[in-house]
Amino acid sequence: MKTLLLNPPSFEKFDGGAGARWPARREIASYWYPVWLAYPAGLIKESRLVDAPPHGISPEETIRIARDFEFLVLFTSKPGFAHDVSLAERIKEVNPSIKIAFVGPPVSIEPEKALKASEAIDFVARKEFDYTVTEFAQGKDLKDILGVSYRHDGVITHNPDRPPLEDLDSLPFITEIYRRDLDPTKYNIPFLKHPYISFYTSRGCPARCIYCLWPQTFTGHPWRVRSNENVVAEVKRTLEIFPEVKEIFFDDDTWAWGKARVIELCKHLKPLSFTWSCNSRVHADFEMLKAMKEAGCRLLVVGFESGSQDVLNNMKKGITIEQSLTFMKNCRELGLTVHGDFMIGLPGETRETILQTIELAERLDPETIQVSLAHPFPGTEFYRYLEANGYLTEDDMSDELGHQLPNYEYPWLSRQEIVDAVEYFYGRYYFRPRVIYRIVRKAIFDRDERARLYEEARDYLTLRARRKRFTGNVFEKAR
Repeated sequence: MKTLLLNPPSFEKFDGGAGARWPARREIASYWYPVWLAYPAGLIKESRLVDAPPHGISPEETIRIARDFEFLVLFTSKPGFAHDVSLAERIKEVNPSIKIAFVGPPVSIEPEKALKASEAIDFVARKEFDYTVTEFAQGKDLKDILGVSYRHDGVITHNPDRPPLEDLDSLPFITEIYRRDLDPTKYNIPFLKHPYISFYTSRGCPARCIYCLWPQTFTGHPWRVRSNENVVAEVKRTLEIFPEVKEIFFDDDTWAWGKARVIELCKHLKPLSFTWSCNSRVHADFEMLKAMKEAGCRLLVVGFESGSQDVLNNMKKGITIEQSLTFMKNCRELGLTVHGDFMIGLPGETRETILQTIELAERLDPETIQVSLAHPFPGTEFYRYLEANGYLTEDDMSDELGHQLPNYEYPWLSRQEIVDAVEYFYGRYYFRPRVIYRIVRKAIFDRDERARLYEEARDYLTLRARRKRFTGNVFEKAR
């Protein structure tokens, strides 16, 4: 079947989920590659991948594109689901014969709810859907396909789960699909060089963080890896077909997990002499980090999350504050740049623990940071915790423009305080003289970076003003 793989338009500048683990409109416009849609796009002979948000493709243009296809695979997200259902219904109006499958975490966890939302959704492909949708596109009957939920004689039927894919080397190189269907200049992540390319070398994450969406709802915890030879082959091909790309980002949930695998893979990457970055945890020791640096690693994205050991324990992060401090010391010694992720609102959070987190961030002093509102996605342990304790306040996780808002609050910490704490965190961290100096120095010596920094600053200050109207500076006043 002629197949359209779609990361749909919804909110303006919304990174909707086909590659984003945290679907939302960002403080600064940022887009991850639609990795999950690219794999079946490479497996299905007659296919096209459309990543609407970064390419500025409107709902109307998307509907026009969909007229020419027999099968649509739409990657949905919790914040964007209502928009996606409306778009699917409009597509069905102009192309009644098209078959529409929804994929992604929310429909993997609540497939029956998704199918009841609209008759326009013909079936749901649960969890990893590479071969699920490929088999349907190749003509296989739904009743014979693992991992699907669908209607049969008016009754919703759930076929048995498809086992997680073990042979990752069997998948195509998705960078070939990027070259065919996407424009790399449309993808911007503030802490990565531009343009960049990203793909995975593994799937799954053995960590048990209670908030993390994908391991709990989509990919699972078992860690599965590609062979070193397979990774090297895709890196070589990427460097050949994208000579303009300045960096490859290995977007695995946690690239630096198994020490032996990291060191061995780095031996294979080192001769290629290219710049790359990845996600890491603070358990990566000096020997691992040294091997990564020598193989071309520039930057690590690291979840420090909290400055309170109690909150870290509550979220089952599996790290200590001392490990975070040692990790940063090692990174500085080796010349590795760090982008630090922090989170506000997890179990046990108070005004005092928020201040402890800000103080830890200042001690660690990573090059850049991201401060996120902890979001309780359905299917996660964090969601179940809030639900069991009566802390959920509503279903909506974003405002009318797609920006994150907490849909919960604690008796001792309001929604407004949680949001305002994020803004206070950013302001206190970035308006320090040493950080201002870093930013100004970068802008002076790099013309391209200067233009990007201007756009990012404008985006962030606009959102900051909106959030301040919502919060009324309640966290700062409560101090």
